[in-house]
Formats: sequence, structure tokens, C-alpha cells
Amino acid sequence: MADVEALYEHGWRPVPLRQFVVKIRSRCNLACDYCIIYEHADRTWRRQPAAMSPQTVRQTARRIAEHAARHGLRQVRIVLHGGEPLLAGPMGIGRIAGTLRAIVEEAGAEADFTVQTNGTLLGPRMLDALAAHRVRVGVSVDGDRQAHDAHRRTRSGAGSYDRVTAGLHRLSTQYPHLYAGLLCTVDPARDPVTVYESLLPTRPPLIDFLLPHAHWGARPPAPSGAYGTWLAAVFDRWAGAPRKETSVRLLDELLHGVLGGRSRLDWVGVTRSVSAFVEADGGIHQNDALRTGYDGASATGLDVYRHSFDDVLRHPGFAARQAGLRVLAGQCLDCAELSVCGGGEYGHRYGPGGGYRRPSVYCADLLLLIRHIRRWVARCAERPG
Repeated sequence: MADVEALYEHGWRPVPLRQFVVKIRSRCNLACDYCIIYEHADRTWRRQPAAMSPQTVRQTARRIAEHAARHGLRQVRIVLHGGEPLLAGPMGIGRIAGTLRAIVEEAGAEADFTVQTNGTLLGPRMLDALAAHRVRVGVSVDGDRQAHDAHRRTRSGAGSYDRVTAGLHRLSTQYPHLYAGLLCTVDPARDPVTVYESLLPTRPPLIDFLLPHAHWGARPPAPSGAYGTWLAAVFDRWAGAPRKETSVRLLDELLHGVLGGRSRLDWVGVTRSVSAFVEADGGIHQNDALRTGYDGASATGLDVYRHSFDDVLRHPGFAARQAGLRVLAGQCLDCAELSVCGGGEYGHRYGPGGGYRRPSVYCADLLLLIRHIRRWVARCAERPG
């Protein structure tokens, strides 16, 4: 964590939060074997109520509105999350989104809503409710049936692929304006091109490929380099298409960085995190990626009843995610790819007994992928015309 007073003495100042991940449900109807909430070191979900109460929803909205007004924010992003947020049901989703929007917009800020769901509950009534409240939908799916059902199963062990693809079909054909994109966790045991191509039929506007959450004390399941090799194969298929089929956010941002731009993600590049997580009980947490480290790693001791989001900005954990180069390992500061990689996802830097001042546990994978993209750019520059 960062020494906040020292940061202030050296001229650092935080930037306001712009994204609020609101955990309206703390339980799920699937039992994915890699789940960041239920399958890693952190067990705080056991102490959460199953659902966020109406009182906590309202207080969360007041705190977001307060923060937006104080910093003159014209727009904030609100992500309905969980657990599985759609367990709230169509009427529950409507009440929650309606409450949050009304209070935030009364303060003069536009509220842009997304829900991140496993896709199994995207029935007609649910989609009608999401449309009525202008909530865009991101869906987690891990590729074709074999790849998806290897990890994303029900508690009885059954696969969830058929229910997810049925929901995705409804979303993409009947409510395409709500379709925010897909989230896919990388599994090097699956063919990368097959997985990528299996995600294209519903024409997602965006695909997020996520590295499995891990750190130096709980390493990724595949060997070092396997994830970079997998993503490099996806890059070749994606970049080699005759037309751009979709945005692959990680690849877009790394390519942008290789070409000299600044990343808009806080997973790569030297960027400032502008997100806070509100748990079902109103507790304010850091990014879920920290949950792999130890029990309570993402907790702050802050909550929406007693603390403002300006209090959050002075928390050492949040400050560290906004401190940029000041909190990176010496190995990262000396690296030629620092501006593109940025040290990787903060939670992936954790080492038991040493905190977060280490390179990402995916350092070799990120370097492999970035150098692969650099070679591709160089080849493109050499082509005539």
C-alpha cells in the first residue's frame, strides 16, 4: 500500500472516481471453478447479506451523487455486479437502477449503467426490464461449449453453455442496443482461434480476454509464457482479419501503447484506477482482483454510511492504484516496455510477505505479447503502400 502523506508531500493528488461497481447480490447461481469471489483466499462474501437492501442502494446513490457534484462530474459509470446481479429479478433490477439513476441525475450527473452477468437469466422479462432502465449488458462466456462448460458450471456440475447462449441470442437479436460485450477468461488448454471465433457469431461490440486471477503466492495454472502465446495467436487472427470484427480491449490497448498512445485500462499501461466497489452491506472495497491475495485483501474498513468517496481517495490501497510509477517494482521501472505494460494488473503483483511492489506474475506473458505486437507493427511498416 502507498504512504499517502508522502505522496501528497511529493505533489501527488488523486483524481475523482468515475466508475462504481455496485454488488447488488453477493451469491451466484453458478459455481465457476476459477471465480474470484468464491474460489480464492478471500472469504468476505460469507459475511455479506445475500442482497443489497433498499436503504444501502439509496445511500450508495447519495454517495455517488455527492462525489459527482463535488468534482463536477458530468457522467459516472455504474456497474451492477455480484455474485450474479440478475438474481434480483426484473422488478428488483428496475427498482435498483431507478433509485440509483434518480438520485445521481438529480445531482446533475448522467448515470451510464451496465450489468455484468453470467447470462443464464437473460429471459424476455429480464431483458425488457433492462431495456426500460437503459442498462447495457456484459456477458461472461468462455468460448465454445467445451471451453465454457469446462469451468462455468452449475452447483450440480452441469454445464451452463446452452442457457448462456440462449440469453446471448435474445440479447444480440432483440436488444442489440443493450449489448455491451463479452468477458472471456483465458484457458491455454483451449485452442485460441477456436475460442475467439466462437465468440463472434453474436457480433459483440467488445471482447475482454482476462488472465486468470493469480499472484506470486498462488501462481497461474499454466506455465509462464502460455498465456502470452495464447493471446498472441488471438492477436494474429484478430489483426489479420480483412475487416475489424470486434474490439478486443486488451489487444486494442496494447497496440495503442506500442504505437505511442496511453492506455485507457488500469490493467496495462501507466494509468490511474478510477473505480470503487460497493459490497452488498455497503462496505467499500478495492478491485476484486486483490481477493486472490488473502482474506480481506480488498477490504478498506470504509462504508457508504460513514464515509464519502473522497475518504476513499485517501485510503492507501486506492492511492496506490492511482500513484503510477511511484509504486512499481524496480524491475518494472527499468523495463523497456514500462509505458505499454505499466506493471500489469495491481492484484497480480502480490507476493506473500512482500505486498504489491513486484512485477506482475504474468510479466513473461505480457512481455511476450507486447513484443509480438511490436514485430507485427514493424512488418506492417515494411509493407509497400
